[in-house]
Amino acid sequence: MQMASPQAIGNCTAGAIPYPAIFGAEFLAIEVRPVWNYNVAGSNINNPYGINAPKVNFCNITVTHTHPGQNDILRTQIWLPFNATWNKRFMMAGGGGWSAGWTVAPGSMNIAVADGYATSTVDGGLSQESMISVSSWALTSPGNVNYNALQDFAFKGLVDGALATKSVIESFYGIGPDYSYWQGCSQGGRQGYMFAERYPEIFDGIAANAPAINWNSLFFSALYPQQVLYELSLDAFPQSCEYDSLTTAAIAACDSIDGLIDGLIADPDRCLDVFDPLTLVGSPATQCDASNGLVISKAAALAMEAAWKGPRTSNGTRLWYGFASDSILTGFFNILSTICSDDGSCTPNRMSLFTDWLKYFVKKDPDFNLNNMTRQEYISALHAGEREYASILNTNYPDLSEFRKSGGKLLTYHGMADQLISYRGTRDYYNKASALDASLRDFYRYFEAPGAAHCVAGQGGVPDSFPALVAWVEKGIAPETLVATNKEEKERLLCMYPKKTIFKGDPSNYTADDFVCGPDESNVLDRTHWTEQGVAFLGQMQVGVKGLLSNMF
Repeated sequence: MQMASPQAIGNCTAGAIPYPAIFGAEFLAIEVRPVWNYNVAGSNINNPYGINAPKVNFCNITVTHTHPGQNDILRTQIWLPFNATWNKRFMMAGGGGWSAGWTVAPGSMNIAVADGYATSTVDGGLSQESMISVSSWALTSPGNVNYNALQDFAFKGLVDGALATKSVIESFYGIGPDYSYWQGCSQGGRQGYMFAERYPEIFDGIAANAPAINWNSLFFSALYPQQVLYELSLDAFPQSCEYDSLTTAAIAACDSIDGLIDGLIADPDRCLDVFDPLTLVGSPATQCDASNGLVISKAAALAMEAAWKGPRTSNGTRLWYGFASDSILTGFFNILSTICSDDGSCTPNRMSLFTDWLKYFVKKDPDFNLNNMTRQEYISALHAGEREYASILNTNYPDLSEFRKSGGKLLTYHGMADQLISYRGTRDYYNKASALDASLRDFYRYFEAPGAAHCVAGQGGVPDSFPALVAWVEKGIAPETLVATNKEEKERLLCMYPKKTIFKGDPSNYTADDFVCGPDESNVLDRTHWTEQGVAFLGQMQVGVKGLLSNMF
């Protein structure tokens, strides 16, 4: 590995880096030290290489600041490659869950430095323990939200960190970056959209994936299936394997819609019309221990229907979007997670990431019991959260005209089997933005990834979209397609929304080259332009699939 020059190492001292000057911020400290042969141990969504991640040398700079009068402390961590390896670009890495970036971004930063990027992330004023639970900071006292801390997390810490990083880069290298980029998924996706909407001139390119842009709605969507279960006043709750059995049946019913049987559902919207979980009530739960003779309960079917169709009022009016029928909703950290005792009795395991939003921010009461809510109380809480927090945390404002004028590029993919954030919310945003700007594709492109889970490959695969973003920004090569790779190293072509992927190859041996982009009415139905023949076809398919499933079980 090329060693840094003595001059570069000499710049890696606190005395060589002056405090940034940012309106409204007061900088308190700068910590600077060189780091040698570093890599991020352990594989995660931001570092797929795990222990084999490349080892890098860089100057590690941490700047600490406050907003006078608000009693807050925020940190920005900046990693600068030494002069000989810097590519004159800056990439800022996003967060996940309730982490603004500090605890989850180092994997992305490791790869960025290896590629020559100056890179940074922020803590948003929160501790490392805050990623899953907000109990340590959300309330100043019961009934009183810590709005300053919430705003630091939502946007103020981010924009301060981006501006501080650019200042430090210029001090360290003597020049600023030629290009500046954002990269993030989930919370990091929300943050990317925040920059595009509120601070459009900071980044030349934004890769914002599986974005949590509809913050309040997605949290209530995640809570809804278990809300439905508690409304049933059950003596016994379903086991996870019942839900898994319904997921397996849905995949069996809908996998072939796109002409390729590959263990995923390429068109989850159409699957809603093809497969009804209630038709399997009383059927064997195929994913359970066969010796138990367990069958699919009505409660399990209703919970899955709730997850797939999304939150509804008592009369069926949709409040938000549901999840795809091949999303894995059970197991740790999922919306239908359960806890079962040795005798087989189970209770829902409501994850704090979801419940904290309602308890601490909407109800402002850490002791609030979600399990006794009526449907109307649930709906009222959803609306209350939207009224109070949309302007702070939501980044779903579809007017991107300022970002377009700044010359920026926004690139997004969303896994269609995402089990935490429905891709339909991102599609909804793109449709609204498209209605406002006929030239949207000139600067904003969106791709849906069939079978991909939340920020990870899953059965369908995710693309490495960042190189495509760089080529778009710097060379004007706008991506028409992306290539997704799944956990089995199988490739699949992704088409720019609203086009659909059509399979044309050999099902036993295929690559991304065996897919083309539709629409092709012989193979794909556009749900927004159904014909009478199309509706009749769906009815025939539904009857046929139900017959097939009855024979299977």
